[in-house]
Amino acid sequence: MKALGDLGLNTGRSGNASIRIGSGRYLITPSGVHPRDLSEDQMVELALAENVIPQRLKPSSEWRMHRDIFDAYETANAVVHTHSTAATAVACLGLAIPAFHYMVAVAGGDSIECAPYATFGSQALSSNVVSALKDRQACLIANHGLIATGKTLFAATDLALEVEQLAMQYLMCLNVGKPTILSKHEMQKVLEKFKDYGKRTG
Repeated sequence: MKALGDLGLNTGRSGNASIRIGSGRYLITPSGVHPRDLSEDQMVELALAENVIPQRLKPSSEWRMHRDIFDAYETANAVVHTHSTAATAVACLGLAIPAFHYMVAVAGGDSIECAPYATFGSQALSSNVVSALKDRQACLIANHGLIATGKTLFAATDLALEVEQLAMQYLMCLNVGKPTILSKHEMQKVLEKFKDYGKRTG
């Protein structure tokens, strides 16, 4: 959480993060604790198969969203949720981020979808986000913010930063005119290339 603030992805007490720990359990940031005051022992441990159980600290109000993402997507080992400026602005327009730039593929698809609005912390919001993440590692949340997943917290945070930059670039394009959108065929080629991106040879 401190890293999310340092990167400008969150301010104050907004946002939350979680990580899968072993079979059927995960750690999530507590509710209402400022990142500067957060320590490792304040992370709240929860079970995927259960509702919230009493803890010394309350888990983030978005615990359902994290739980359901872990339950639905085995490849998601970490989740970060931010209210970063550009991504939230696009989300407040109710827009997905289309393939205006090939790097949109970094989130796993030919667009970055926007989950429909529902009240924060609700099961409806969780269900909307899980659907928007189908075949993707990140999505926007209408009138709310951004969700990014990854194999590690570092990877999820890095993806959130990438999506924030893309959202900023997309907003700049919209301020001038209508950006050119890459075809599904071209984005499929990019997605294939991304499968080996950053991997060492030999």
